[in-house]
Amino acid sequence: MTTLDGAQVEVVRSYLLSAAEEMRATLIRTSFNPVIYEVHDFGLSIYDADLRLVAEATGLTFFLGANDFSLAKGVEYVGRENLHRGDVVLLNYPYWNAAHAYDATLFAPVFRPDPADADADADGDLVGFLCVRAHWMDLGAKDPGYVLDSTDMHQEGLIFPGTKVVSRGVPVREIHELIRFNSRMPDAVLGDLHAQIAALRTGERRLLEIIEKFGRDTVSTAVDHIIADGEARTRAALATLPQGTWTAEDWVDDDGITDDPVKMRVTVTVSDERFVVDFDGSAPATRGPINMPFGATEAICKVVLKSLTSPDEPSNAGTVAPLEVRAEPGTLFHAVYPQPTFTLWTGIVAVELILKALAQGMPERLPASSGGDVPGFMMVGANPETGQIFAVSNNDLVGWGGTPEHDGMEAATHVSGSTGRGTPIEVMEARTGMFFERVEIRTDSGGAGRFRGGCGLRRDIRFVSSGEFLSVIKKTRSAPWALAGGLSPEPNQVVVFPGTGREARVSTRRTAVVAGDRVSLLTAGGGGHGDPGLRDPEAVRRDVAEGYVSAEAAREVYGVDVDG
Repeated sequence: MTTLDGAQVEVVRSYLLSAAEEMRATLIRTSFNPVIYEVHDFGLSIYDADLRLVAEATGLTFFLGANDFSLAKGVEYVGRENLHRGDVVLLNYPYWNAAHAYDATLFAPVFRPDPADADADADGDLVGFLCVRAHWMDLGAKDPGYVLDSTDMHQEGLIFPGTKVVSRGVPVREIHELIRFNSRMPDAVLGDLHAQIAALRTGERRLLEIIEKFGRDTVSTAVDHIIADGEARTRAALATLPQGTWTAEDWVDDDGITDDPVKMRVTVTVSDERFVVDFDGSAPATRGPINMPFGATEAICKVVLKSLTSPDEPSNAGTVAPLEVRAEPGTLFHAVYPQPTFTLWTGIVAVELILKALAQGMPERLPASSGGDVPGFMMVGANPETGQIFAVSNNDLVGWGGTPEHDGMEAATHVSGSTGRGTPIEVMEARTGMFFERVEIRTDSGGAGRFRGGCGLRRDIRFVSSGEFLSVIKKTRSAPWALAGGLSPEPNQVVVFPGTGREARVSTRRTAVVAGDRVSLLTAGGGGHGDPGLRDPEAVRRDVAEGYVSAEAAREVYGVDVDG
């Protein structure tokens, strides 16, 4: 058996992480869709032959955690015996893919050819798997852009349960053409398909180079150490956390079909050995598309566990070994066929729900709620010059919650978004009929506290061509929560046709617009932490000077006269 010291293990780990990052760079540089190359709506992972995560690239944390689940399901469906050198498999069946149908997962086995084998076409030894997931813009769902009111999976697009798009290195033309003829935006979708394949090929080359450089036994031994170390770090960190069981409830605005709020409930148990997240008491599965595939539910729980135990360390299979997630099939957090799953904003709100439960037992460790949700929006239409359909989206920024030690960040990606970014205004204006008249920090939008919540944004949009405006948000009726005597901010707001007789506040909705129509988005700030009366008066004056807090709020909420 190969023996390695810590330095040798760390060198191999760094090479594996570098390979994942090179896959990421390839995807960004070759993708067609702004949601991939600008927003970074993707996840890339490297696994060993036993399907254990060994390295990943930065991306959406939900996707990275979901890759573990979907790869195992995909390999099980296809069968190891049916995977060969050069194959690439496409999976987007939501209940196996741990996401909705447009988050396309591609995976590939990596074989190391045996130079002693006379058969040049032989697969060789299976040494690992590669996985890359990214959001495609259209696969023939009932509506272009984003599906907000589907009532079963078959309205949400073309489904691939684990289908080879490349077989032994040769593209499967029939499958590519099936995708082409079932998409309203085939050039972009096929371009992104090939970008993901290119990322897999990059990872394959790099993984084989690492094995060639260090040797199969050395890499395998290093991987065992990496995973064992990840698990040991997580268990050691769990032992330092307060032990106990805590429950929290919250509500999602609606399911996209009715206006009835949908209940979420979670119970979290922390012990030396386990981190258990139980969604018993949540609503049954809804008629509309806010249901969570179980793999997606697992992924959000991985995000929370990782943030508490090893936030500064790369992830691997060991870092989530103590996690146990419970959700009964057929409920909001465990969708089963044919329940719709397209609008997965439930998971975003549920991250805050889990933190809300934990904050009861460890308020000194956790911040108050961030803006409570990701205020997503999109415009869908046809280019007036070319007639080509466009669909460009953005996940807007919110304020983060105040912490026991400092204020929350102003206008940042929601805590669930990891390194995800907003779509640049220049891209949205160039590719859609949206013109942005105003984007600014909202004064007084953060919850007051000894440490206040960060502020949200105001975004005013005027349309210069006809189309549809899609708002995707599930937390507009209830405010983000505060901690330790802090105050809650106002919730997110979407106002269509402001200042007209058609003005209305909406949450998730598809709204027809014409040139000259307007929409305003008001994103929530974070919750406050601690009694506002204990805030440093100089900090209040600085907030007023910088426009985060009004002079009126300084006097009435904080008791600080900025004019004196």
